[in-house]
Amino acid sequence: MSVAPRRRSRCRSTRRRRALQSGVLALGAWLVIRDQASAGVIIASSILVSWALAPAELAIANWKGFVQARQAWARLSEPVARIPAPGQPHALPAPARELAVEGISVAPPGTVRLVVQDLSFVMRAGQGLGVIGPSASGKSSLVRALVGVWLPGRGKVRLDGAALDQWSSADLGRHLGYLPQEVELFAGTIADNIGRFEPEPDPEAVVAAARAAGAHELILRLSEGYDTRIGEGGAGLSAGQRQRVGLARALYRDPFLVVLDEPNANLDNGGEAALTQAILGVRRRDGICVVVAHRPSALAAVDLVLMMAEGRAQAFGPKDEVFRRVLRPAPAPSRKTAGEPVPATAPAPFVAPASVLQKIA
Repeated sequence: MSVAPRRRSRCRSTRRRRALQSGVLALGAWLVIRDQASAGVIIASSILVSWALAPAELAIANWKGFVQARQAWARLSEPVARIPAPGQPHALPAPARELAVEGISVAPPGTVRLVVQDLSFVMRAGQGLGVIGPSASGKSSLVRALVGVWLPGRGKVRLDGAALDQWSSADLGRHLGYLPQEVELFAGTIADNIGRFEPEPDPEAVVAAARAAGAHELILRLSEGYDTRIGEGGAGLSAGQRQRVGLARALYRDPFLVVLDEPNANLDNGGEAALTQAILGVRRRDGICVVVAHRPSALAAVDLVLMMAEGRAQAFGPKDEVFRRVLRPAPAPSRKTAGEPVPATAPAPFVAPASVLQKIA
């Protein structure tokens, strides 16, 4: 509706309201003159009439907008109804053999800056991978792509040869366990959060996941055990307790791929021991575990290490081999005479960033 018609509509509504109020005042004055009402009745009647007419005036003033909205909804509904519903992907068997990352490049949603570039590796069932590197090297972005939270701009993440987009969300979720860097819990009971808010979670699977995370005894010490209610974001629990409950949620129903992003950030010594056993438990049942870590204690149970810097893989392989390569000191440059510059063609040995060396050493 243009400005001019809208103003005319408001003017007409205002004139009607003033005319009615004038009529009410005139009637009240006539009744007062005839001693059939008091002077206060005139004021009360005017107020009551204005309140009674306000909804009707508002509806009349906006009636044209209501009609236009209804017509627009009808015009949109017809073409939308012709769009075919998306089909469900063909059901695939549960993954049990490998995780393959094929040349993926990842950019945060809404940006074009690549934070992970051309990364490839393969893991077999029963293996554990530790991802290390300085801050902002792309570690968290990588694991978000591994569980399908972020879609790679290029490349594929495959489970037993099937790309993640070949699974439906419901089917894929059963085979993945994810503990993000910032643990997100939801308002509900501890059991609800561990059971991923399934309509009918399996109580035995909830307890088994808590035991696998080393959180069973911790939960039993809470006021109502597994039925203890927590607030949004895990309000009511300490940071360490939230991390242990989040780990149990990641292990619920024994998913094939478990991805943990800095899972020991808020854990004490007992919690780190439980974390090590949880990772070993995933490997013993022929699952795959990927752990992002700044503290080396989280890597005690893995057998592979991927070192990243500036979004690229700098080293990948068995843990001891990568650590020897990363921690190997750079040889002193040979000089024929004091003060002679090092030749520009001399090959530079691989040396990890200082921040990584300090944290691993």
